[in-house]
Amino acid sequence: MEYKLISWNVNGLRAVASKGFADIFTELDADFVCLQETKVQPGQIDLEFLGYESYWNYAEKKGYSGTAVYTKHTPLSVKYGMGIPEHDTEGRLITLEYDKFFLVCAYVPNSQDGLRRLDYRMQWEDALRNYLAGLPKPVVFCGDLNVAHQEIDLKNPATNHFNAGFSDEERAKFTELLAAGFTDTWRFQHPTDVKYSWWSYRMNARERNVGWRIDYFVVSNALKDAIVSTEIHNEIYGSDHCPVELCINI
Repeated sequence: MEYKLISWNVNGLRAVASKGFADIFTELDADFVCLQETKVQPGQIDLEFLGYESYWNYAEKKGYSGTAVYTKHTPLSVKYGMGIPEHDTEGRLITLEYDKFFLVCAYVPNSQDGLRRLDYRMQWEDALRNYLAGLPKPVVFCGDLNVAHQEIDLKNPATNHFNAGFSDEERAKFTELLAAGFTDTWRFQHPTDVKYSWWSYRMNARERNVGWRIDYFVVSNALKDAIVSTEIHNEIYGSDHCPVELCINI
């Protein structure tokens, strides 16, 4: 069966809801819509769509982080977090189980200015990689992974070399993930294309296309040949990120 999946860091679902989110959602008409940085608590927003179920993982801290998945397909099971208490307080992970695959929506921690949260980020990355590799079916993994893997994945690699999202350590962890049996779907299909999924709000970065590709669909290598198409919807506004898309036949 062919599925269309969307992943989007909305940088505040209540904010993007006032910027045409419902119309965008309907127009995309995806089987799965995975959201990151929802920044909501239970009861703060009522945003449901006909034909979709939704699953929410909320951060303990109000107005912070959070993930959600809308799906047309009822899962066999749903898991929130990795089952590791120190990594499961910020609402960063949702896993939906289906007959032939697991769908994992993630919002990877930002290492922050001065890389002051890099040590925690490294622990989270190792735990996440082990979690994904331990799932007993092929995996479709998506989200804001907060890393530009290669120099082609951001506008100014030289001046960002030691900044959060492009540190050697973060890039190496993404390389480790791929080496553990996973494929970066968009780069697999577009080995030399330059396209970004996030732009700073500062200095008219989006208008000048000074961006980063930090939002991904990553799949188990067993699903690599099932990839139908990939897209980065940089024509869609509403957040400092744009939606990314994967169509896959599973």
